[in-house]
Amino acid sequence: MPPTARPLRKLGFLTIGLFDEADPRRGHESTLEIIELGERLGFDSAWVRHRHLQYGISSPVAVLAAASQRTRRIDLGTAVIPLGWENPLRLAEDLATVDLLSGGRLHPGVSVGPPMHYDRVQDALYPDTADVEDFGYGRVERLLDCVRGEPVTDFAGTEGFEVFSDRVQPHSPGLSGRLWYGGGSLRSARWAGEHGMNLLTSSVVRADDPDGPWDFAEIQLGLIRAFRAAHPDGEAARVSQGLVVIPTDSATPEQRARYAEYAARRLPRTTAPQGPGRLLFAPDLVGSSEEIAERLRAHAAFREVDEVAFALPFTFGHEDYVQILTDMATKLGPALGWTPILPYT
Repeated sequence: MPPTARPLRKLGFLTIGLFDEADPRRGHESTLEIIELGERLGFDSAWVRHRHLQYGISSPVAVLAAASQRTRRIDLGTAVIPLGWENPLRLAEDLATVDLLSGGRLHPGVSVGPPMHYDRVQDALYPDTADVEDFGYGRVERLLDCVRGEPVTDFAGTEGFEVFSDRVQPHSPGLSGRLWYGGGSLRSARWAGEHGMNLLTSSVVRADDPDGPWDFAEIQLGLIRAFRAAHPDGEAARVSQGLVVIPTDSATPEQRARYAEYAARRLPRTTAPQGPGRLLFAPDLVGSSEEIAERLRAHAAFREVDEVAFALPFTFGHEDYVQILTDMATKLGPALGWTPILPYT
């Protein structure tokens, strides 16, 4: 089996933070408890997804603000905030505030594009400007400028008893270097590199070649290499991979059967591009840590990264996540050469 070219340096996990509409607090508490567990297990980072008008985290910055006060070391990220729903200036204020509260641990990941089902939500979201909103890369550039402390107004000074700044306040030095772009196409990967961002690449890529062949790992490898070729830091540019990984070392027989059924149900979508966006999905990795480590070492894109944020399955329960994270930290990570940040005190 070919060796891992880059020893695994950082191990993270990603959760969607599902909740029951009848008891949303319990679901949010579960997410915070999982992040606290991740820190105790020595994970380097915990990431939350972003969902609007669904039963998952709709306000990841608020959730991570709470997590920042219940943890002391673990990095906290968003994967990703869809900027089509956001005002970049207001988001920059929130991100800087949480970054300062966390002691510089925030890693905001963002993406662009129209909001999902935009034709059905535009009147509520942008009642007066729906037809002229820009959902392209310019929205990220606005956020980058705000986070980097560029002027956003031509006025600064004192007016009566109030003092005004010409840049977003608070300003958090260093935050701009921890901004990530979630990209699944060659165009996005190159753009992120050209603009000095970090790259989040997940279990979904765009099959740009309509004629194939469609090999997920090879397509993802192409994204990583295109990103680094365009980035000022070259081969040192940061990339995090986010495959769905489910180790079963300490799982019960019932859990193992359910995990296998979950992966089997999702497998057909991995054989060919899906929908008008030509999205190609990676197979979920289910099995013992030894089996998963072997498959990862054979994965062309994994061999080019030294950071991961393995995605937790969307629909599992709290105890399932505890088992999976514990196996990741105690079995899978070490099998890939990773060392947890322990002891936790």
